Amino acid sequence: MHKRILTIQDISCVGQCSLTVALPILSAAGLETAILPSAVLSNHTGGFSGWTFTDLTDDMPKIRERWEIEKIDFSAVYTGYLGSARQIDYVKDIVNSRLISGGHFIADPAMADNGKLYAGFDAAFVEEMKKLCFSADIILPNITEAALLTDLEYKETYDSSYTDKLTEMLLARGAKTIVFTGISYKPETTGVLVVENGKPRYYEHRKIAGGCHGTGDVYASAFVGALENGIPAFDAAKIAADYTLECIEKTQDDKSHWYGVKFESALPSYIKMLGH
Repeated sequence: MHKRILTIQDISCVGQCSLTVALPILSAAGLETAILPSAVLSNHTGGFSGWTFTDLTDDMPKIRERWEIEKIDFSAVYTGYLGSARQIDYVKDIVNSRLISGGHFIADPAMADNGKLYAGFDAAFVEEMKKLCFSADIILPNITEAALLTDLEYKETYDSSYTDKLTEMLLARGAKTIVFTGISYKPETTGVLVVENGKPRYYEHRKIAGGCHGTGDVYASAFVGALENGIPAFDAAKIAADYTLECIEKTQDDKSHWYGVKFESALPSYIKMLGH
């Protein structure tokens, strides 16, 4: 069955994140990919000295209206960085009106990391993001975002009892399938924790020190691409983790490439992982 995927997030024109990774990765997965930009930035906000920012909030309902007139529907909707609470409302309208019956709504609550909200977000935005995430079929929070979604205290170091509590609270509030990213129980490893039908499964892999900009977007896009190829959530999470790790490995020795990962050169491996 032919699938058309909609991804809603910003365009950072330079920096290998958001739509500039989502579009090529989903396309490499063999999926027709439609986009709805939430904003356009000259470059991402991590490490650059400045950037331009064009807010596209007011365009979102106009675009939805045209899709309704043209009867354009989507097999899945995948959201990333959203710039305001108003955008969250518009996204909910799009999901409710344009996602086909049985289609997946996947939300990456891209709003925080390392115990802190991203610049420009506040407690009111978190409350709106909760509504979006708890209406989604699958959410992909990191540990900071999971703590914010549950009002649980953020912990930099933790064990499985902490992630069990996060899981319990997310499920109680309406979460369905949860893919926790960057779950690290030991200093030398990290991994993904997938909770499906209430049951947790953990995939651990080695941790590369330092990290890179944009890897969360690479991971989420690779996960959605695998999922929409009919691969079960846990296996899709493993594929996305292996692919993201390879992207980092291909980048870590190039100090001039500090602003993102060389995900393009790893796409042939990703395509093989999908069985194409």
